[in-house]
Amino acid sequence: MAASNSVPEPDPATADLVALIGTFVARHYKEYEQAAGGQGLTTAQARVLDLLSHEPMPMRRIAQQVNCEPSNITGLVDRLEARGLVERRPDPADRRVKLAAPTDEGVRMARGVRGNLSFACGAVAGLTEAEQEVLRGLLRKMLGGDTAD
Repeated sequence: MAASNSVPEPDPATADLVALIGTFVARHYKEYEQAAGGQGLTTAQARVLDLLSHEPMPMRRIAQQVNCEPSNITGLVDRLEARGLVERRPDPADRRVKLAAPTDEGVRMARGVRGNLSFACGAVAGLTEAEQEVLRGLLRKMLGGDTAD
């Protein structure tokens, strides 16, 4: 007898879409991993550098963005800082808080990773502006409006 909280089998169209999304994500992740490695970074280090290249942020916020424990982020930032890619600085809004911020070299490396992501960028660029807007709306809807991740 099946448990009452079991998820019903998806219809064929839903199953196909879920499989396509999974394939797209897996291919993007593999390319991201290769692009990070090409810059001498782990995938996690590249992700942190990418976030910081948009704006400096405290460790707790980085951890929320990448969905991991703050102690793991501290280790990642320590290693990036040791390589001269990140620095810690006081938050001008609250000097008790330290922000992680990329150095010029860190920004250069983050751009290097992004510059080697031809699959996902090419796939999106191949869509018309209207198609991109529809896709953006659908993805936001699927994420429940939460695009912070």
